[in-house]
Amino acid sequence: MDTVAGKTLLITGAAMGMGKLYAQLAAREGAAAIALWDINAVELDKTAAELRAQGLRVVAQVVDVAQRAAIAAAAAELRTTLGTPDILINNAGIIRGKYFWEHDPQKDIEMTMAINALAPMYIAREFLPDMIADRTRERRIVNISSAASLVSNPRMSVYCASKWSCTGWSDSLRLELAQAGHAHLKVLTVCPTYIATGMFDGAKPMLMTPVMTPQYVVDRVWRAMKRGRGRLILPWTVYLSNALKGLLPLRLFDWFADHVFGVYHSMDDFRERK
Repeated sequence: MDTVAGKTLLITGAAMGMGKLYAQLAAREGAAAIALWDINAVELDKTAAELRAQGLRVVAQVVDVAQRAAIAAAAAELRTTLGTPDILINNAGIIRGKYFWEHDPQKDIEMTMAINALAPMYIAREFLPDMIADRTRERRIVNISSAASLVSNPRMSVYCASKWSCTGWSDSLRLELAQAGHAHLKVLTVCPTYIATGMFDGAKPMLMTPVMTPQYVVDRVWRAMKRGRGRLILPWTVYLSNALKGLLPLRLFDWFADHVFGVYHSMDDFRERK
């Protein structure tokens, strides 16, 4: 896929941050239409207006992706207006940075799992049958997971659980589509470390692992998506940590992660975004 020109996209968490950046990239490349999903109606309207001013067809839907019924209703509406998207970017996510026993079961645990783990599955399931059936168009699904799905971290237990789920499902879906012969539809699983979107305010950079800019990550994801890659891990130090995790005894790896790389104290000063 050399360009998204003429394609239709669905982006979740699209009102601000990286979701908005993906939409802007699509507009610059000449996408036919973009559907924006977000729970923040005010910012969603602003972003939609900016994109429409560029001549782009935009469908803006206020959707609480924590609710399966809301996903189903929005998807049904979208199918009648734009049809099945060529590109789905599951970008919406939340973080609760605290010890596990400090999490509220409903507001923290259920909400995190609903948005980070279940929503990407439910959204993809809404559109997959039609995406599979139409072999005339190259299609993509991009699932934004996290490096926290590969390395455990204190004060991120529920977040890690949600992203481990996302990564496992997303990569398995990639394999299932390939095994079933659906070569026109490719799945990209993205596992970045901390990104300066405001979502991880106060998180400390780790050894050789700076907090990345949103534009840098979006540009890398965009290229990987178009190339049909199956996995993108950012930055390279995550590969190193995973290699050490597989090679070293647990206690020795914990010592390196804590005292050398600084992973286990990276959330000490985290400030949760309201």
